Amino acid sequence: MYYDGQGVPQNYAEAVNWYRMAASQGQADAQLGLGIMYHNGQVVPQDYVQAHLWFNLAAAQGNEDARKNRDTTAGMMTPAQIVEAQRLAREWRPKKQ
Repeated sequence: MYYDGQGVPQNYAEAVNWYRMAASQGQADAQLGLGIMYHNGQVVPQDYVQAHLWFNLAAAQGNEDARKNRDTTAGMMTPAQIVEAQRLAREWRPKKQ
């Protein structure tokens, strides 16, 4: 809601906070949103490794938009960055509420 300003004032910083909370618990749409913010450098530093990580986690849950974004992002990364992002995705575990 904060990302698009749906019912609340648009606020990317607040969107990142909510995306982080939900993404860390394994919510695929939030992982996609957080990946987009890292890819675009919105409020957070532009970081393709982090973007790939979050896209990859969401894609593993069947999110097709995340899969497409992951593949696009991979085309902008070095092989070493892709390896790092994949390692982070393998090691990632959801946080308990």
